[in-house]
Amino acid sequence: MRVGITYDLRDDYLRAGYGEEETAEFDRGDTIDAIEKSLAELGYDPVRIGNVKALVERLSRGERWDMVFNIAEGLRGYGREAQVPALLDAYDIPYTFSDPLILSLTLHKGMIKRVVRDLGIPTPPFCIVEGDGDISSVDLPFPLFVKPVAEGTGKGIDATSKIMDRHSLKNACRKLLKEYRQAVLVETFLPGREFTVGILGTGKDAVSLGVVEVVLKENAEPEVYSYENKERFKERVDYHLVQDNMAREAEKTALAAWRGMGGRDSGRIDLRADASGIPNFMEVNPIAGLHPENSDLCIIATKKGMTYTELIEAIMNSAQSRLSGTGKVC
Repeated sequence: MRVGITYDLRDDYLRAGYGEEETAEFDRGDTIDAIEKSLAELGYDPVRIGNVKALVERLSRGERWDMVFNIAEGLRGYGREAQVPALLDAYDIPYTFSDPLILSLTLHKGMIKRVVRDLGIPTPPFCIVEGDGDISSVDLPFPLFVKPVAEGTGKGIDATSKIMDRHSLKNACRKLLKEYRQAVLVETFLPGREFTVGILGTGKDAVSLGVVEVVLKENAEPEVYSYENKERFKERVDYHLVQDNMAREAEKTALAAWRGMGGRDSGRIDLRADASGIPNFMEVNPIAGLHPENSDLCIIATKKGMTYTELIEAIMNSAQSRLSGTGKVC
C-alpha cells in the first residue's frame, strides 16, 4: 500500500522568515523520519508529500496514493487544519485522523466547548472576546483564564494568563487580540490537577491509551501549562501516568467528548479539575503531535509500554478498519 505523508515542516517555515513561536506547532524533521521508518517497517510504501501547497502540485500532476497519513497543521485561518483533508476528500483519497468538519470545529476552542457543553460534558463557563468592545461585557467570576481561541502548543499562554481582576483582564485581552489577530477565549480558572488523555480509535470503538497528569516543577511558570513550559518541558514538567479515581473520571470524560464530537483514529484531550475535584474538558487535539520523545501522545504510549511503531500501527489499523466499515481498533 502506497501511503503519502502530509505535514508542515518547521524548518521550511523558519527558512521562509517565520518566527520560532509562529512555527511551534509544525513538525521537526526527525518526526517525519520516524513516521516514514515505522510505516516502512509495517510493510507500507511511504511517500513524503509535504504541506498543502505541495499536495496541490502533486495532485495536479496526477499523483495518487492508497492512503495519506496526514499530520499537516496549516498556517492561516480557523480552517487551516482542514485544508489537506478537504483536498483529499475532493480527490476521494482516504486519510488518517479526523475530517474537515471536526478539524475546523476543534481548532476554535469556543466552538468545540459549545458542542461539549451541549453533550453534557463538564467544561468551565466561558465567553469569547472578539474585540475591545466585548471585554466590558465579560460576566464571569474571578479568577479567570485567557488564551487565543485557535492556537496550540501553549501559544499565548504564560504566567499572566490567570486573571485576578478586571484591569488585568482588559490588558491581557488587548495584548492577545493584537498579537494573535484572533478572538480570545475567557473562561473560569480551574485550580485542580491537570490531565491529558491519549485516545485511539473512532466512535464506540475508541479507547483510552492512558492518562498522564501534568505536574509543573518549581522552576516552571506557575499554575499554567504555558508555551515556555512546553518548550522546556524536560526541565520544567513531570508527566505521571495515573490511574486513581480522578484520573479514571478524566478518562471517562475524555472518551465521552471524543465520541460525541466525532474524533477519528487518534488524538489527545486535555482536562483540568475544578474546585470540586471534577475533571473538566479544556481542549482537544485531533492531530496530536507525533515526535517520538517530545509529544504528549508518544509520552503516554511509552509510559504504557507501547513502542512508537506500535502506535503508528494502531493509528493505521484504526483508519483502515474505519474505512472498511468494521470499526474495530487493532
